[in-house]
Amino acid sequence: MNAPQELKYTKSHEWIREEEGGIWTVGITDFAQDQLGSLVFINLPAEGDDTEAGEPFCDVESVKAASDVMAPVTGTVVEVNEELEDAPEKLNEDPYGAWIARIEGTPADDLMDADAYAAFCEEEG
Repeated sequence: MNAPQELKYTKSHEWIREEEGGIWTVGITDFAQDQLGSLVFINLPAEGDDTEAGEPFCDVESVKAASDVMAPVTGTVVEVNEELEDAPEKLNEDPYGAWIARIEGTPADDLMDADAYAAFCEEEG
């Protein structure tokens, strides 16, 4: 499992990276995409949507199941990765390069660093 050191992680398997000006880039982790299997659809949020940390802000469908993606930031969606509409498999191919959205706001207070997240994933097995 890959968990880049510069990112922060949630227990629901999203990652975030801080950008300038209180903007956070959000995606799903390598562990999440591996558990989901081949992604075939993503229901992206819209720019301007409000998010609440710990609440669903979009969803993905794979050959195995549909799953909510939880917002790790309370705020407002300022950009979405529209490339994913036609190519949701990019989340499988490069989970840390294929971000879902950028959200301006405040991150959740229970985020984990890479080491803590790796230990958490080992427990989940």
